[in-house]
Parts: sequence; C-alpha cells; structure tokens
Amino acid sequence: MSQAGLAGVTLGVLADQVGMSKSGLFAHFKSKEEVQIELLEHSAEFAAARVVAPAMRAEEGLPRLQALVANWFGWPRRNGLPGGCPVAAGFFEYDDVESPVRDKILEMESEWRGLLTALVRQAVDRGQLRRDLDVAQFIWELSGIYLSHHVASRFMRSPDADKRSDIAFAALLARAAPAPADKRRKRTK
Repeated sequence: MSQAGLAGVTLGVLADQVGMSKSGLFAHFKSKEEVQIELLEHSAEFAAARVVAPAMRAEEGLPRLQALVANWFGWPRRNGLPGGCPVAAGFFEYDDVESPVRDKILEMESEWRGLLTALVRQAVDRGQLRRDLDVAQFIWELSGIYLSHHVASRFMRSPDADKRSDIAFAALLARAAPAPADKRRKRTK
C-alpha cells in the first residue's frame, strides 16, 4: 500500500502476501473498499505506535507538540514504508473520488488535525505559544509543511527535505511564540 497506493492493492497480491486464496480473503471482506479501509485502519494503528505514543511521553504543551512533529516528519521512511505515508498518498489518490475509502481518509485526517489542535491549544494554555494565536492557521501551515516534506522527499527525492521541513517548523514556532516580557511592557505603556 505504501508503494502502490490504495488502488494498487489487489486482492490477488494481498492474498499472496498473507498466504490465502482470493476466495478465502473475500470470505473476510465483502469488497475491495472494505479491504482498503481495513488497511487504512491498520496503517493508523501502525503510525500511532511509532509517531503518537512516543510523543505522548514528552512533557505536556510545546515539548509534546515538538516531539510529535519530530516523529511525524519522515516517519514512513524510518519505519520501513519506502513508498511513504499511505494516508498522505491517499489525499491525492482519492481527492476527486467519492467513496467510503475517501470518507475514511477524511475521517483519519480530521482526527489527526484534531490531535494537533489539542496539542497546540495545550501549548497556548501553558503560555508557550501566543494567547492570540490563530490555531486553525497554525495547523494549516503545519500540515502544509508536512505535505511539502512528503512531496520533496518522495516525489522530488530531495536530500534536504528533512532540513527544510525543520527550518519551516522552527519559523512557524517562532511566529507563534509569545512576545518577550520586555516587549509586552513596552506595548502597555
């Protein structure tokens, strides 16, 4: 799925990989879409164990957000998925295809952005990011950095994709940082 995309997952190839016949595989799933949705769910569990769970051990607020982003950018390559993130690939594969598979990808992305939003709000509440931060815009830009990293590393095979995404994330954090105490005092005078 990482290399061939969701559409490239055929029941024949999948049956061979799990050591079953096509009919045996079909006995467990009613359609190819069901297989694809199950594979997406498995992908989410796989990523959660490698990206989310380790980050949740970091201190709440900004350290946790930074740990999550560090785990997120480049996670497929570090975890044996040479074709990249199946969900990110699904954005492009299913952007114009109305189907239960697209609905599942949309649900997964919404949940992911919900987690990012919660972590950013936590950092705001702790005073680690600006109180007036437009959280939705921050998530928009952060997601854009990830997708740019995905395209640069996967499609363009840019050797500096990791470096560029780290620089972009640092710039996003710098813009979101609270004003130093002396700057706040000058504004109130």
